[in-house]
Amino acid sequence: MAHMRAPTVTIPLLPLPKQTVLLPGVVQRVAVSSTRPDIASLLAAVYAKAASKTPNGRIDTIPIACVPLASPLIGPEGHLLIENGDDRTETTDDVDPAKATKADLFPYGVAAKITGVEGRGTGEFTLLVEGVTRIHVETVISDKAYLEGKVSSYADPALITDAALEELFMSLKLLSRQFVTILRLSSLLLQSSGTPGLSPLLARRLDFYIAKQKYPGALADFMANIVESSYEEKLEILTLIDVKERVAKVIELLDRQITNIKNSMRVTTITATTLPFPMDPDAAKHGKIKPPVKAPGQGAGMPFSPQGGFMGRGGNADEDQEPNEIEELQKRLDAARLSPEAAKVANREIKRLKKIHPAQAEYAVTRTYLETLAEIPWTTTTDDRLGPDTLNRARKQLDDDHYGLDKVKKRLLEYLAVLRLKQAINDDVESQIKQLEQELGVASESSKEDAAQSSPIDLGVHEKVKAGGAKLEALKSRRMVDKSPILLLVGPPGVGKTSLARSVATALGRKFHRISLGGVRDEAEIRGHRRTYVAAMPGLIVQGLKKVGVANPVFLLDEIDKVGGSSIHGDPSAAMLEVLDPEQNHNFTDHYVNVPIDLSKVLFIATANSLDTIPAPLLDRMETIYIPGYTTLEKRHIAMQHLVPKQLRVNGLDESQVSFTPEVVSKIIESYTREAGVRNLEREISSVARGKAVEFADAKDSGHPENYNPQLTVDDLEKFLGIEKFEEEIAEKTSRPGIVTGLVAYSSGGNGSILFIEVADMPGNGSVQLTGKLGDVLKESVEVALTWVKAHAYELGLTQSPSENIMKDRSIHVHCPSGAVPKDGPSSGISQAIALISLFSGKAVPPTMAMTGEISLRGRITAVGGIKEKLIGALRAGVKTVLLPAQNRKDAKDLPQEVKDGLEIIHVSHIWEAIRYVWPDGQWPSEHDYPSIESRL
Repeated sequence: MAHMRAPTVTIPLLPLPKQTVLLPGVVQRVAVSSTRPDIASLLAAVYAKAASKTPNGRIDTIPIACVPLASPLIGPEGHLLIENGDDRTETTDDVDPAKATKADLFPYGVAAKITGVEGRGTGEFTLLVEGVTRIHVETVISDKAYLEGKVSSYADPALITDAALEELFMSLKLLSRQFVTILRLSSLLLQSSGTPGLSPLLARRLDFYIAKQKYPGALADFMANIVESSYEEKLEILTLIDVKERVAKVIELLDRQITNIKNSMRVTTITATTLPFPMDPDAAKHGKIKPPVKAPGQGAGMPFSPQGGFMGRGGNADEDQEPNEIEELQKRLDAARLSPEAAKVANREIKRLKKIHPAQAEYAVTRTYLETLAEIPWTTTTDDRLGPDTLNRARKQLDDDHYGLDKVKKRLLEYLAVLRLKQAINDDVESQIKQLEQELGVASESSKEDAAQSSPIDLGVHEKVKAGGAKLEALKSRRMVDKSPILLLVGPPGVGKTSLARSVATALGRKFHRISLGGVRDEAEIRGHRRTYVAAMPGLIVQGLKKVGVANPVFLLDEIDKVGGSSIHGDPSAAMLEVLDPEQNHNFTDHYVNVPIDLSKVLFIATANSLDTIPAPLLDRMETIYIPGYTTLEKRHIAMQHLVPKQLRVNGLDESQVSFTPEVVSKIIESYTREAGVRNLEREISSVARGKAVEFADAKDSGHPENYNPQLTVDDLEKFLGIEKFEEEIAEKTSRPGIVTGLVAYSSGGNGSILFIEVADMPGNGSVQLTGKLGDVLKESVEVALTWVKAHAYELGLTQSPSENIMKDRSIHVHCPSGAVPKDGPSSGISQAIALISLFSGKAVPPTMAMTGEISLRGRITAVGGIKEKLIGALRAGVKTVLLPAQNRKDAKDLPQEVKDGLEIIHVSHIWEAIRYVWPDGQWPSEHDYPSIESRL
């Protein structure tokens, strides 16, 4: 590699003490005593230069050169002259660094900076010098009290452009980290042997520094300072300007010392842990010393057990009789009935484990991995013995736990029915296989007997056995495989998605496990960590399987819409693709286990509040079931059947002590909650129960329990819950032109109500004013309705001629009451049109008639949403007749029976048709021109 050589400069020279070499990137102390006056003079000169050159007088900005003393055993370019120099100390110790000349100095050194001066209070002090870059001493000037020299410096390249150097750098990193680990281990095992050791904190810091180092030359210099080497070897490293040669030399030194430490550890450990005979005090008293126990291939004593672990370390005969850990692990793996791939991996890891010393870190890693393999339920399943009463039992279980949710229950019962049929087919196939195996067994036995008696084998028997084997394989292929569906329950909070999954597990008789995915940001939490990482562990899926202990549980993946997206930690939502793909999850691979695991028997039920944040590929893997929220009627049933008994029990009351009537529960639902689920409803019921608990406790404590009234009325609610939070609209008793009753479904879900559309006119210039916090879509509905009325004003009998503008000298104002509540959506189009016709014609709309539907410029009425909630709200508000779009006829079929009985539902497809129902007695001039069937061609 090319090296940058700087121009020659003149700087002070500091001869280093004997047997001392400073390398770049290393900080070293140089003691200054009375025998080194040259250092004091050099320091004074540095302070003088710093004061004149820098405003703050920092001495670390003034460079000096630290040069080691020359050795007779090494040439000026770093080549060894004498291989075995036993007398080198005699030839180097007589050189005084304070009086060194150019002949006494080594040609190479380091440009350094003085980073500090430490005083000892006795007149002696110490310099802290830090090596910066290599230099070559060209000339030495000795005309002052200290030496100066002309030096040229060499800087290492900033980038690695050589593939061979890159490979050497990786080897250096690996050996360096291994060296730090062995030093730390040796400090634990050989505390009295004199081997250098490291504290845990220093070992961690060294390991971190080595892992983060990006420059091979700097790491080589750093490790050369740590590794045990001779003075000449360090001088040789100092002369190696080429980074590749330097790295190779340091690798050689590291490899040598690692081997030496390993050998030292092996010998010392055996001698330190071997006892020549069992120390029995009683036997020693009587002069009876037992002979040493000899193991094959060993001397006296048993230093190690066959699979690791120290023996004779204060142990006794009972401890020696303990079952071997690896044998126990082997038994657990055999009992786990691993898959063929897992069994192959486990056998390989067991063999490796037997060869690893227990004190090594890899022993614990491998053992933990094998324990994880043994704990995963590879073939253990919950026995689904589905009988004739399974469907009825499951239907009853789901109905008891949840009211409504018909679509979810229907899908789960379908799954159970499919399981039931598959099991019946498998039972039939198994009986046929068993019968055929018995027949083949008899035939094969007879053919063996014929062969033993040397009689000619009947060819018919042979052919029969062969045909029977083919038939057996065909029967085995007819076995039905269970692939569980992957369901996604989508709906607002509080509608029972999570509790529904638990009911499913109960109905199936399977084990249940909940995995919360909210806030998961790391892909490794799903797929696990690689075993090479510290504290690696399996992902949430494998951990769940270990916890339940069976291969076919019910897994609830809660809040799957809140899984984090792509980041520096991977993409957790993408990692879920393999888990939730029915075509792939029979072969799911966790990074930690690294063996395919069959997840096809797991029934996954995911929950989400919204589909917007779920990636499309992940959503495509799941079967979506939408739970829109409970209607008022469903909430009342849920409260009476589940919430009220639960809250009475939680608050220490009995059902006889508080009487919740349907009227009271309906009042709480309508006036104190407005939500899709039932969480707030449960809180309000709990508040009422606590209030009654206080009354009951007061009456009981005062000795007059007869004063307590268990009956709860609607008027009592304000005392416990405060004033009403929401007010329901009630249908008007009288009617007037320009007012129409519309229908609304709240965005929070579950609730619906009526909404009045008020239109008034005044003298003006044709302007339209809109109030009531209307959204853009609702404003457009008003414009469409007004355009249709203006276009058909003559046909409606509102103008005298087709060319007359009905808005010529008037302006209108459209208002929707409850102005603080935002309103939007197209479903009030028909209401706006009828209100305008009512205003212009002066004919009032019946107050007990409500309507909903979107209107087009052609007058067609199209479908809208929220029909169920709207009609329940209309019935509650006192409406008798409802006009719905003809396209919503399918939605009206799902209505509760009491809504169907209490409302007259009329389906209309055109505004003319709606006008006929609103004013059946009216005579419209062009009524006969409107065709009853409109062509869409």
